[in-house]
Order: sequence, then C-alpha cells, then structure tokens
Amino acid sequence: MANIITDETMEYVGILAKLELSPQEKEAARQDMCRMLDYIDKLNELDTSGVEPMSHVFPLENVFREDVVTNGDQRDTILKNAPQHKDGAFQVPRTVE
Repeated sequence: MANIITDETMEYVGILAKLELSPQEKEAARQDMCRMLDYIDKLNELDTSGVEPMSHVFPLENVFREDVVTNGDQRDTILKNAPQHKDGAFQVPRTVE
C-alpha cells in the first residue's frame, strides 16, 4: 500500500508538534513517516490468528497482601507535635476568608 503524505498533512503535524521545519527537514520527516507507515502495513500482513492478545510482554500478577494495621491509633502521640490542636486534629491558621 502506497502511503502518500501530503504537504497539508506535514503542515498539520508540524503545528501539532509545535515545530518549525525547513523544507529539507519536512522532506526528511515525510520520508521517515512513509517508512513507518510502510512498516506498519508489513506488520498488518502477518497472520496473528493463533496469537493470544496481550497488554504486556511479561505476565503481570497482582501481589495482594492482607491489610493489617501495625501501628494502631497514635493520634495522641502525633498531636503532641502540633503547635495547636482542636477536637483531635491539627489546628492551622485560616487561609481563605
């Protein structure tokens, strides 16, 4: 399949990428993009009917652990470090009127 990238497409890609390319750079980018699209076309020709879809190359497994509280309730110990506290919470100066 012939992948033809127009000047308008190159201008649009340049705008999206916020690039100012010289005419030589635009031509080099056009050739690179054509090669990439040709490679994708070649990959699409492969028979993948027996290949299981995957999202990662390596198998991923979640490692679950029991959620156990180890340090318990230390509110009083923590509030000893507060300059001011009220009703079991840090008290700070008002920042919004």
